[in-house]
Amino acid sequence: MEQQGEEKMKKKVMVAIDESELSHYALEWTLENLGNTIHNSELLVFTAQPTTIDFAPELVAAIQENYKKVALVLLDKAKDICANHGIVAETVTEVGDPKKAICEAVEKFKIELLVLGSHGRGTVQRAFLGSVSNYCVHNAGCTVLVVRKPI
Repeated sequence: MEQQGEEKMKKKVMVAIDESELSHYALEWTLENLGNTIHNSELLVFTAQPTTIDFAPELVAAIQENYKKVALVLLDKAKDICANHGIVAETVTEVGDPKKAICEAVEKFKIELLVLGSHGRGTVQRAFLGSVSNYCVHNAGCTVLVVRKPI
């Protein structure tokens, strides 16, 4: 009975990563600075595989297979980082626009804290390229922590 109560008390934390050094910095920062919280939480490491543009079916299949391989390498690296901190993390990858996939995963997995890395783009770059972290801050159904690497 006591174990059931502990399971209910565990928070669900998700760290979203991509191939950038900054997202791995955010994962490391989370493990080092939120260690006690993470040790008492369920940690989910998430990555999104971008959707492909309509090309010949063979090309689309090859691109998707490559995205899948990249995602598996990213998640394996993240699992190793977590293991080095004594944390066993669940990993998930979804296909879709990263910012929307992250917000959908927050809802699907009932995440209570979302951690993202910041690419440190300026106002002009964000206007043209968009910002995953900005989108998630305004649209994710949970608390969002954006980790920025010091300059």
